[in-house]
Amino acid sequence: MRGWWRDLTDLVLPAECGGCGLPRAVLCPECRAALTGAAPCRVRPLPEPEGLSVVHAAAPYGDEVRAMLLAHKERGALALAGPLGEALAGAVRAGLGPAGRPGPLGPGGRGAAAVLLVPVPSARWAVRARGHDPVRRIALAAAGELRRTGTPARVLGVLRQRRAVADQSGLNSRQRAANLAGALEVAAGGERLLARGGRVVVVDDLMTTGASLAEAVRAVRTVRPGAGALGWTGERSGSGEVYGRNAGREQAGGTSGGTVCSAVIAAPPGAFEINRN
Repeated sequence: MRGWWRDLTDLVLPAECGGCGLPRAVLCPECRAALTGAAPCRVRPLPEPEGLSVVHAAAPYGDEVRAMLLAHKERGALALAGPLGEALAGAVRAGLGPAGRPGPLGPGGRGAAAVLLVPVPSARWAVRARGHDPVRRIALAAAGELRRTGTPARVLGVLRQRRAVADQSGLNSRQRAANLAGALEVAAGGERLLARGGRVVVVDDLMTTGASLAEAVRAVRTVRPGAGALGWTGERSGSGEVYGRNAGREQAGGTSGGTVCSAVIAAPPGAFEINRN
């Protein structure tokens, strides 16, 4: 009921900008530019957790973007799911390679296999407290935007927590990795669903240390063991250096449907340093 009431309230009451509070605007032009005004980039946390796939982000985690994510997640500003989903879709396209190409042909050559967006799951208590699952909601909006622009996409909420984890706030990167190690699993039947699509993109709203994404990728790869750790091979920085400590690993199929990459809306500004010469 709480989620339904918030949906109705968003439709009836005047909105305010989720970034700066300007009245009668879901997002003002300045805040929308902060979210989607720049091309999504590859990001990498330092230190980089073991097993983290290639990650692309739409925007640095600055004041306006932080306010948008918190308004959607904690204050139920559900109208923000659309623009946040648009930003996430841009990061997904960047992770799919040049021109945001879709996956390979499906069985029997019947069109492109759908890109599978796998949200990092929230704890059940958090979903109950908020009245909605923010990452799943944004992922659904992103899938709709991808389909609208010609990339077949669907959301698979197949990950779940297999054990309780501590609150991540206040934990450093090493503690977060230990807290999340082995915490996620693919739910019963998820393996069959994952096998039906092409590229798998693990999605979240925010990357900080990368521990949550790395654990989600690990869980996916337990049921798709041929999935590579990178979105594609041979990516280079402006200086010609191959990105990442995993860059030398061979992948099964290169850019085939077995590969896994990750996409988020925002990451700390320092995570964008990988793109500088």
